[in-house]
Amino acid sequence: MTVKGEYLGMNIRISDLDKENQEFFGHCANHQLHLQKCDHCALLRYPPTTACPWCASADATWAPVAGEGTLHSYGEVYQAIQPVFRDYAPYMLVLVDLDTQLGQPTEHEALRITGNLATAEGDLAPPELVTQVGIGSRLRIVFKDAGEGVSIPLWTLDENAEQPETPWRYPESA
Repeated sequence: MTVKGEYLGMNIRISDLDKENQEFFGHCANHQLHLQKCDHCALLRYPPTTACPWCASADATWAPVAGEGTLHSYGEVYQAIQPVFRDYAPYMLVLVDLDTQLGQPTEHEALRITGNLATAEGDLAPPELVTQVGIGSRLRIVFKDAGEGVSIPLWTLDENAEQPETPWRYPESA
């Protein structure tokens, strides 16, 4: 059955043919982060796929993962394409290195998840929060309910983690 929802006035549809994303967002709907763990090489992966990107095994089990990590990179959107996002500009897209599986399968790799920066309540972060976050900031996952069986995973500052005194930010252009 197709999963349907709505986020910021935009329709969400996850086809019943997309079993991997239905399962991922189903766990998110329970406000839990679960990722596929390869039954052959035991590495976790994101985004959800039909086969392991490291060993090509099709066999995987969903495993709970702590949604905590460090900001690896980000982008700030100043001119939103979607009209609903214009009210939130600038907003931040984040790429988070999860603490889980850090440095695997090699020392230069990590399990990385994308999302938007949000408040602790799951609303898109206001500009004053966006300017506090930079590379090295510690983040944790939050979920925003978007319908029956689907929640959007977002990221917020982890108030329980030690934060860098001055997280690195891209230089502002004039």
